Amino acid sequence: MEKPAYVAVDWGTSSFRLWLIGVDGGILGEHRSAEGMTTAASLGFAGVLQAHLDSLSVPAEIPVIICGMAGARQGWVEAGYIDTPTSLGAILTGAVSVPGQSRDIRILPGLAQRSAEAPDVIRGEETQLLGALAGESQGEQIVCMPGTHSKWVRVVDGMVTGFSTFMTGELFDVISKHSILAQAIAGAGEPDGAAFKAAVGAIFKQPAMATSLLFGARSGQLLHGLSPSGAKAWISGTLIGSEITGALSSAGHDARITLVASGGLQTLYETAFQCLSISYQTIDADAAVRRGLSAAAKAIWPNDERTVA
Repeated sequence: MEKPAYVAVDWGTSSFRLWLIGVDGGILGEHRSAEGMTTAASLGFAGVLQAHLDSLSVPAEIPVIICGMAGARQGWVEAGYIDTPTSLGAILTGAVSVPGQSRDIRILPGLAQRSAEAPDVIRGEETQLLGALAGESQGEQIVCMPGTHSKWVRVVDGMVTGFSTFMTGELFDVISKHSILAQAIAGAGEPDGAAFKAAVGAIFKQPAMATSLLFGARSGQLLHGLSPSGAKAWISGTLIGSEITGALSSAGHDARITLVASGGLQTLYETAFQCLSISYQTIDADAAVRRGLSAAAKAIWPNDERTVA
């Protein structure tokens, strides 16, 4: 049986994902829960982590590498930020130790863009970035990591030069639940691909008309019989199309685009890219974060035979 090397944890605001990784890089065990930072802050981070480690019978000498909101100011231990521009390697060496623990536990830092014109922060996605670009450092690369707050990162020759956050997922939730458009999507069923593509195309041509185009979910229903599923898809397509248009507005012509996603979000963003004839490659989000955490483990414990994979 493969020996355990380290534990990798992606600790988000509302979710917790843990993998026990073997010396050959295989996944020996996995746990997922809703014990994100918000829950763990009240239950106790150490207790939540230990419960998951105990359930997988992880030996006491096995170290833990963590990314995400556990390193936020209101998290377990503040891991701070590394300022951009910075090399990808700086993320690997910026981990902080969790004091008072018998086990070696490290938390990775986030990234900060401190310009007065476009202040921004990343925490958690920097590890997906590491995994997505593992072994690739030449030229300009644009990495899209969709979610409640989508992150788009520009990397040039291995240097993170800047990034942008788009509140696409949160805006979709607010608009679909707390605006007049909530009435238009009531009872929506299966996604309407045609409406989604039409909205992506419309916003790409007229990005300055975003809020006007959003209202099309209601007016299209009143005047042209747009279904609730179509109205929902129209809102989604408008928001995602607006995000893509904005994110790529400053990208170079030869920039390579990598989508880090899975599930429904992967399908939506791939559909939008295809609709706009944008070339891209996709990397599974879980695979990317595990690869990033693996790179960090090897950098932190370089002489430990348990992390040689």
